[in-house]
Amino acid sequence: MVTRVAVLDDYHGVAPGHFAKLDPLSYVVKHFPETLPPYGHPDTTQAKRDELVERLEPFEVIATMRERTPFPKDLIERLPRLKLLLSCGRHNKAIDMEACHSRGIPVTGTEDKLAIDTTLEHIVTLILAASHDIAQNDAAVKAGKWQTSFVTGVSHKTLGLVGLGRLGRLVARIMSVAFGMKVIAWSPNLTQSIADEQAKSQGLPVEGPDGEKTFKSVSREELFATSDVVSIHILLSDRTRGLITAEDLSKMKPSSFFVNTSRGPLVVEEDLLGILKAGKIRGAALDVFNLEPLPADSEWRNSDWGTNGKSQVVVTPHIAFMEESVLNGFYEQQVEELGRWSRGEALKKPIY
Repeated sequence: MVTRVAVLDDYHGVAPGHFAKLDPLSYVVKHFPETLPPYGHPDTTQAKRDELVERLEPFEVIATMRERTPFPKDLIERLPRLKLLLSCGRHNKAIDMEACHSRGIPVTGTEDKLAIDTTLEHIVTLILAASHDIAQNDAAVKAGKWQTSFVTGVSHKTLGLVGLGRLGRLVARIMSVAFGMKVIAWSPNLTQSIADEQAKSQGLPVEGPDGEKTFKSVSREELFATSDVVSIHILLSDRTRGLITAEDLSKMKPSSFFVNTSRGPLVVEEDLLGILKAGKIRGAALDVFNLEPLPADSEWRNSDWGTNGKSQVVVTPHIAFMEESVLNGFYEQQVEELGRWSRGEALKKPIY
């Protein structure tokens, strides 16, 4: 019996080299590198939903790349042949796990240590690129101009982290050790004892020579009001969707920067756009958005950020984890899990 496999949203063409190793007598693999509009998004028409169903309906196995193609309940219910979902990473809120469970569809993930490393590098890069206005100065020089804006140093200033988990604590260590930044943090469940343990996990003392906490747990209000850089590092869930609003952003200092490399829907996008279009803060650096890929007419694609009273904005196309070795590792693990499932063996990396 031949298993039909769809490989979705492989923008860089990495997957074929891995799925080509499968026995062609046992598997028929089709690649769809172009993402269709997400099924559950309010701007997606019924015709576009039907187009996505038509693409996916013939396949027993679907390999996804992160949240590029979401799988809400309504879509899963329209895919009667679906028997296995191969995802990337250990978390994917774009897949309705309950709907999969009720259908008996296993969902697998991948280990992502290398993705953590390259994402960490990207976060630090964005913080420095935003504060030093790299993008605008680069564009100015190429346009024949010279020294069009001031830069803003981050050394010995305050870094506010929304989330002090696996990535947040790594960012905290680098920015505190390398630049002497004061680290404060908030999240719904963060306590000072947890913050102290995170400092210890990074080989840092709980307190500095002055008795100040190395990683200090503060209130939500204090974090947004006193930070020079606010960086988001929490997981997207039903509870955290839309967590950051205009109420938070309006508390930020005019000289401050907002950085999001986690997930776009953690922030109410219209609220963030409003703050930046009004020039209420110095700038923002974003790698994630509510709708990806960004539509051609998205306001984030405008070239006039940093002019006419608007804040500076640096945008990257969700590339924090886009290292070639990371993608090869993801697809290699997906093919291995497909083999286990086909042989009736226990999956090594099930998400549910």
